[in-house]
Amino acid sequence: MAPKNMYSILLPTYNEKENLPIIIWLIIKYLTESGYEFEVIVIDDASPDGTLDVAKQLQKIYGSDKIVLRPRSGKLGLGTAYIHGIQHAKGNFVIIMDADLSHHPKFIPEFIRKQKENDLDVVSGTRYTGSGGVYGWDVKRKLISRGANYLAQILLRPGASDLTGSFRLYKKDVLERLIKSCVSKGYVFQMEMIVRTRQFGYSLGEVPITFVDRVYGESKLGGTEVISYAMGLLYLFATT
Repeated sequence: MAPKNMYSILLPTYNEKENLPIIIWLIIKYLTESGYEFEVIVIDDASPDGTLDVAKQLQKIYGSDKIVLRPRSGKLGLGTAYIHGIQHAKGNFVIIMDADLSHHPKFIPEFIRKQKENDLDVVSGTRYTGSGGVYGWDVKRKLISRGANYLAQILLRPGASDLTGSFRLYKKDVLERLIKSCVSKGYVFQMEMIVRTRQFGYSLGEVPITFVDRVYGESKLGGTEVISYAMGLLYLFATT
């Protein structure tokens, strides 16, 4: 039987061989220092750059109880990566974050503390309140992000200040239900997760985070993502 509170950290990866050793070292450092039971589940989507080989080396260093490898046969998308990860998660809490160092693991203990304070169902990182912020983006990207978020606030009234972030802590059963109810893909998926949280009446808290644009590799945001975001926003407005 799993310990009373255990945290399963899902790390979907695609071409992250430079970032993976650093992010895993940081996760292990901050969670070990805080004394929490945890595991890191690496869900690699057949990265051609050898990310999985790096993950295997890390597993040898830190142990298979801490680093769990659950690779997939191809690039199958974020939502399905979470579903795949949850199936193997031993924890009763699941943390989702990016593997590209844009999310700093030092915030994870703050997420956990926030969750414990009020027994929250979901804790989401926010770039838009308190000490939260973004580093490494040009003015255009900041404006697109702010604008997209502002528009979503007006249309959806989600009860959260940051809808498109992907650094969150969920109770495992809550995450399972939310994912089953979501129909969106890609960039809009994270937004729908927050909208459904409100729709189902789950409790939600936020922790200010600093988001740092990726150091290695290529950003996955392009023009098609902006269009699909707008379409997804209108869909959610019409259906929730």
